[in-house]
Amino acid sequence: MSHHSIPRLTQMNSVAIGDLETKLSSDLRSFLTYEYLEKIKAIVQSDEYTDAHLQNEDEEARRLEREVRVLCWIMTRPQNLDFKATAVRRTWARRCNKVLFISSVTNETFPTIGMDVPEGRDHLTGKAMKAFKYIYDHHMDDADWFMKADDDTYVILENLRYFLSGKNTNEPIYFGQHFTTLVKQGWFSGGAGYVLSKESLRRFGTQGSNVSVCRQEHGPEDVDVGKCMESLGVKVGKSTDKLGRNRFHCFAPETHLKGGYDDWYYKLDTNGAKKGRDSISNYAISFHYVSPEKMDALEFYIYHLRTYGLQSVYNRVNRR
Repeated sequence: MSHHSIPRLTQMNSVAIGDLETKLSSDLRSFLTYEYLEKIKAIVQSDEYTDAHLQNEDEEARRLEREVRVLCWIMTRPQNLDFKATAVRRTWARRCNKVLFISSVTNETFPTIGMDVPEGRDHLTGKAMKAFKYIYDHHMDDADWFMKADDDTYVILENLRYFLSGKNTNEPIYFGQHFTTLVKQGWFSGGAGYVLSKESLRRFGTQGSNVSVCRQEHGPEDVDVGKCMESLGVKVGKSTDKLGRNRFHCFAPETHLKGGYDDWYYKLDTNGAKKGRDSISNYAISFHYVSPEKMDALEFYIYHLRTYGLQSVYNRVNRR
């Protein structure tokens, strides 16, 4: 339902609102951000509410969850499970259509899927290559898009699905925060996360294990994946919104707000290493270097905290 079809709320029944707040305090999958004030109108008019009313709160997000299926795989390691990986699992990963935690060894309790590679930065490429092959072999039909993220990446799945809703998963393409140099068409930051179409995963699954096509070990993971995608004919997609603002971010929100980046970032970021609120899309998708404490804070700010009396309005920022 369009927000234009619901009149502005002008009067609220205190009993209905009190009951509503009690109901909303239950676990509604934290989808509490969609046109909250406007949709109270239906509850107040009837002086009662039902589960059907509450389900409409996140109607648009649920529709996209059905139509834009995202498999998330999180790169982690054994020593991070009780801290970082647990924070990811209890926050944003719950909103993926399917989620896999990829580690060096299998942990059936957490659980994680072991790729049988040593830990360490020199082996991140090997872990990523084996992870994508595993997903191709076992989960190809479970999703339309396949996102890689680190265990200190925070992803807003609703915004990712909105961005992908206008894209063709049968096209060989992938998206993320675009960096230049080292790869002719550029590559995407591993920390900010990158998302492959189904066709991209298919090409990787059928050809990516060939060492003459894709490097299998001992390099920077995101650069090696970028070189691999280029060799497979997978194109880098435009990931900024129509106002030129980044959606994927390789640093925490406060870093992108204040700027003062390291020299390498000014040299690599295709979008000019901008800073400030106007450089971040209203529908940002990811941030990196997010501690477990900050993940809990972002979860609170995004899915719980709201400003009384203000309507939620959809801003169309996808490129058409």
